[in-house]
Amino acid sequence: MNRSVRRTRALQAAGACAAALLALSACSSSDDSSAKQDSSPSASPKLSGAVTVFAAASLKESFTALGEEFEKDHPGTKVTFDFAGSDALAASITGGAPADVFAAASPKTMKIVTAKDDAAAAPVTFARNQLEIAALPGNPQHVTTLKDLTKPGLKVVLCDKTVPCGAAAQKALQASKVKLTPVSYEQDVKSALNKVELKEADAALVYKTDVHAAGDKVQGVEFPESAGAVNDYPIALLKNAPHAAAAQAFIELVRSPEGQQVLTQAGFLKP
Repeated sequence: MNRSVRRTRALQAAGACAAALLALSACSSSDDSSAKQDSSPSASPKLSGAVTVFAAASLKESFTALGEEFEKDHPGTKVTFDFAGSDALAASITGGAPADVFAAASPKTMKIVTAKDDAAAAPVTFARNQLEIAALPGNPQHVTTLKDLTKPGLKVVLCDKTVPCGAAAQKALQASKVKLTPVSYEQDVKSALNKVELKEADAALVYKTDVHAAGDKVQGVEFPESAGAVNDYPIALLKNAPHAAAAQAFIELVRSPEGQQVLTQAGFLKP
């Protein structure tokens, strides 16, 4: 074999080896890429469906804002609310009303639901609330203390004793040894506040958050006894939630730093 042939065959062999090495490198790179893809965390499943939230009336403004934020973050979801007195909502849930989440204004009303084994997990406190006197704008009756609510001719409204704001009011009144006969007992805190907004009453014992939400329609009057009648607000995923994954995500939003900021801005105390 002459030298030219040998050189040609050597070059062909070198080329074949180079091609083989390139193929091996490509396979290795592909395998590494696949391994990286396999080891990366899987994407969170897309949330969908309508989440029904039963929430205490005092949560209306803050939860409505959080519901809008949730729908924006999770296209394809819808959050609907039923705002009312916590005791009425608890009764509806134990009576079979379809709902995904329950947010109550007191542990006592939440216990109505957990006692019937209607919660999927243990409730968690996400906020607290404190009472305040809602007086007419400008406070023409010069209400500065709880005792001032007993002035002759003063029309005062309270929440019913069975709902959390009413139970808290009774606790504050007893602590201050004030006996008060209201012109009416309302079934939820918004109804009590509405009486003052419509000037059908001179004052009402409501939550600080409701005074905050009312703006200049009422004038808030703080009183020291309210510190001894603070309500914890628990939230729970319900046992037969039709859209449990989305419902749990909404609860996580409520408890998140973003959710807590919305609640704090509305006047709620941190849990």
